[in-house]
Amino acid sequence: MTDRTRPPTPAPSAEPVLQPVLGLLRRWWPVGAVAVLLAGAALASAHSSIGASRIPPAAENVPWVPEYPTVEPSPSIPIEPRDAGEATQAHIPQWVGTVAVALLGLAILAALGYLCWILIRGALRRTTRALPAQRARRTAEGTAREVVAALDAGLVELDDRDTDPRVAVIACWVRLEETAAAAGVPRLAGDTPTDLVSRLLQGDPAAGVPAIASTDVLAEFAYVYREARYATHPVNERTRDQARAALVRLRGELSAAVSS
Repeated sequence: MTDRTRPPTPAPSAEPVLQPVLGLLRRWWPVGAVAVLLAGAALASAHSSIGASRIPPAAENVPWVPEYPTVEPSPSIPIEPRDAGEATQAHIPQWVGTVAVALLGLAILAALGYLCWILIRGALRRTTRALPAQRARRTAEGTAREVVAALDAGLVELDDRDTDPRVAVIACWVRLEETAAAAGVPRLAGDTPTDLVSRLLQGDPAAGVPAIASTDVLAEFAYVYREARYATHPVNERTRDQARAALVRLRGELSAAVSS
């Protein structure tokens, strides 16, 4: 009863291609911002004042022009000395340059601080991921209660005569496997279908799971499960009754462990 159909192959996504580019942009854009700010500072210092030409000085030697009699004498052109020319060069107030330099310095410090924060956060994340996860040790009573709850749900499904016996038995075993995974029992590469649940009952010290029952009480239900899953002949009500009896026996042993 193995499903040999394969799910459709998903279309290739563009996210794996864009992720490295976005990572580089997030990591190096502060450096680019600092470079732009430094270039702006250099440009501002180069053009800190407005260049303007001075008024050309008056000529020192004025050619002699003969005077002709007129009705009204023309006014003579005053000759100004060289030092009398008024400078027209405009200067930016000193406080404007001071404020601009202060703002530029604050912007550079903010960009450098943000860059340092990104580098420190990345280092902390890598360190946190490298640390092994510490799983809290479970108690035998708590684990037994979870297994009893799974057995009760399986007994309810086995009592439903409208459910196919093969489906009901397999569903009961799947519940036990899910309980083992929730308890922290790892699934190993060479596990048989019954090894995971067996380690749940007999305990797994490496995973912090205590022993709650003997594996002998699981052998009967494991036999019924293998028959329901791999048998080619039809599964009848006799298999349902065998599974119910095995679950009741297992539940009784776990209930004794909880009460003690």
